[in-house]
Amino acid sequence: MSIFNGKRLTNSTFKLDIERMRRGWYSDKYFVNIAQTLQALAEIDYRYTGHSPILGQLGIDPASLATGDIEVEMQIFTRRQPRALVAGVDKALSMLRHCTGYYSDSGQFIETWPHLQVEAVQDGVMTYYHGDPRRVQPVMRIRGRYRDFALLETPILGALARASRIATNVYNTLEAARGKPVLFFPARFDVHEVQAADGYAYDIAVHRFNQDYKQQVASYVSTDAQGDWWGGLGGGTVAHAAIACFLGDTVEAMLAFAAVRPPELPRIALVDFNNDSVGTSLAVLKAMFDRYQAALDAGDEATAYKYKLFGVRLDTASNMRDVSIPPLGDKKLDNGVNPRLCWSVRQALDKAWESWNLAPAWQERAKAYCRSVQIAVSGGFRPEKIKWFEELGVPVDIYGVGSSLMSNDEALGTNTDFTADVVRVKLNGAWVDMAKVGRTATENPDLELVDLQGL
Repeated sequence: MSIFNGKRLTNSTFKLDIERMRRGWYSDKYFVNIAQTLQALAEIDYRYTGHSPILGQLGIDPASLATGDIEVEMQIFTRRQPRALVAGVDKALSMLRHCTGYYSDSGQFIETWPHLQVEAVQDGVMTYYHGDPRRVQPVMRIRGRYRDFALLETPILGALARASRIATNVYNTLEAARGKPVLFFPARFDVHEVQAADGYAYDIAVHRFNQDYKQQVASYVSTDAQGDWWGGLGGGTVAHAAIACFLGDTVEAMLAFAAVRPPELPRIALVDFNNDSVGTSLAVLKAMFDRYQAALDAGDEATAYKYKLFGVRLDTASNMRDVSIPPLGDKKLDNGVNPRLCWSVRQALDKAWESWNLAPAWQERAKAYCRSVQIAVSGGFRPEKIKWFEELGVPVDIYGVGSSLMSNDEALGTNTDFTADVVRVKLNGAWVDMAKVGRTATENPDLELVDLQGL
């Protein structure tokens, strides 16, 4: 359930590998060991024979404690500072719903999820952490017989960690971009199986940003898989490989694309193939406008729409200086997609119509055509670089961001690992504090009781 629609995703979306998850295929082996140990102890009716001051304080006879059936309270949290945007909760809940239980001697899986008491936040909730592990904000609290769900700690933490990491990184990037669209481009940096979950986390971040800042930024993913969980579709136009298929002629590639692709696809030209972003932008602009003008003069608005240039994308590599940029001897100012290059392209686009020798009736329309062309940038854009561009007022309309959105680096402050702690145990019907030194049971007002039935 996200805070934006009040609906929880179910396993019809996630399609969990239930059989192998139940058997611990995805679990750290020590969780398999403890689950099997506790089950074996339960089968022989093992009773506690150790020494614990808690039993004496509560006046509990150790022989009455069936360790194999011990019930625990587990809380799950992250310590990303100063905040983390939470996602992946529904997938974690689906794991509890379908994989809580144990195998009988006959090999039948006995589901015990109805005996759990689960509280969880919704996807899209923000948690805050300021360095004190005794003041974390749990995103999930599970109460139940430990051996029934011990195997699920690893996959649950993984689902929460990855989705929340991406959601938080996207949210921070949107803040840096000050509400300009951020295209989600990390698909090529990881295995394809993660695309649906990653794209969902991205969409959660876009919704949370819009809610917090009263914006209407749209979600833009690059593959259909990234939109699978929320109904989005991948978008994109012309890649470097496509231009190579046209022997390096970006103009020809764009004209061919515009002629045959659906008109609703934005026409965005990738203009760095020949390392002349200004020259290529102008050439594409003129060729597209000529066909746009000719179609309108012929009264064919449908064809004219196909040749409306939506934007140009700058993607100069960090080891290259675009030929349109005079060298200053500073890689940050010379190489890659830098502020000077963006300004040069913007100024060239805005003034292009002035040299087209147009009839008076077309001059204002041509001026508007040129100035409506947006600039998208990609290649090495992290929040820090985006903030720099925004502080300088660089004329960028769209940021394409890739690998940094998956970053999990302590030094960069993007670490979003999750932890699960047992913080209480149930003794004689009462919940008793039981956490390792330095940890304690904590609260989060966003936790709500979850009915696993429909998941």
